[in-house]
Amino acid sequence: MAASLSFATLFAAFPSTSNTSRRLQSWNSTRSGGTVSATMNQKTDTPSWVKVAEGHGGLHKVCVSSVHGSEAEIYLFGACVTSWKPSNGKDLLFVRPDAVFDAKKPISGGIPHCFPQFGPGVLQQHGFARNIEWSLLDSDNNGGEPVVTLELKDGLYSRSMWDFGFQALYKVKLSAKGLSTALTIKNTDKKPFSFTTALHTYFRASISGVSVKGLKGCKTLNKDPDPVNPVESTEERDVVTFPGFVDCVYLDAPDELQLENGLGDTITIRNTNWPDAVLWNPHKQMEASYRDFVCVENAQIGKVQLESGKSWVAEQHISSS
Repeated sequence: MAASLSFATLFAAFPSTSNTSRRLQSWNSTRSGGTVSATMNQKTDTPSWVKVAEGHGGLHKVCVSSVHGSEAEIYLFGACVTSWKPSNGKDLLFVRPDAVFDAKKPISGGIPHCFPQFGPGVLQQHGFARNIEWSLLDSDNNGGEPVVTLELKDGLYSRSMWDFGFQALYKVKLSAKGLSTALTIKNTDKKPFSFTTALHTYFRASISGVSVKGLKGCKTLNKDPDPVNPVESTEERDVVTFPGFVDCVYLDAPDELQLENGLGDTITIRNTNWPDAVLWNPHKQMEASYRDFVCVENAQIGKVQLESGKSWVAEQHISSS
């Protein structure tokens, strides 16, 4: 049966420490009337497919599971998807061993947000959206495939760096073999603003066996060897590999790429309205972990000019085979 659940009800299904309770009370005090729509387990009256629990460092995470056996975890801090397991049980995302969960620094790994700035610039590196707690706004269950929506609005912290009113909605849907996201940015200010953005996705990999197909013919901005003055060129390879340090922007990238992760998985990365792509592996700059991941990112490198009251939407769909 369907029901409307309070956030406190979602937490009640799990043993909670006093720290979790304090966090929950603080979280609820900042919201008014927030509810989550969910399918209920008739025996326990707890949601059978979405759970809010305490993660690393006491941070809140949303755990979702589908009827197909696939699973995902999303931390509210940064709205960062840190785990995605298709129905075969293999986690295809990677969280770096140096990641911290202290609500002071962004989570290094999974699918972090870059907004309203991609890369270095006048704001903090990759913007502030990955360094703020988002809110769980809504959830639904479409035929056994859960969908959750997270929300971020401007506040004192964001206004101190970027003085605009905005609403960011991040919808995450889990299927048997795929994970889909939709990012909506709405200008709630009375004046226009511009932004750049990206999904900085870390895929679990064996870097010596990694390859990416679909980028041949794209204009490239290669940050190796000089990240300040990238070299402009054209990608001539059918298959891009990672023999060393790679930090390259691909402009006007296609809406579908294929990643071979070197671990036996083929991951298809489709997008709508993400015009660019970025490939990154730090090589020996991160000696402890570079062999175990690759970043294939959907991005908006050029500035989006958004008028008052208007919205911008981009979708990403990743699936394994």
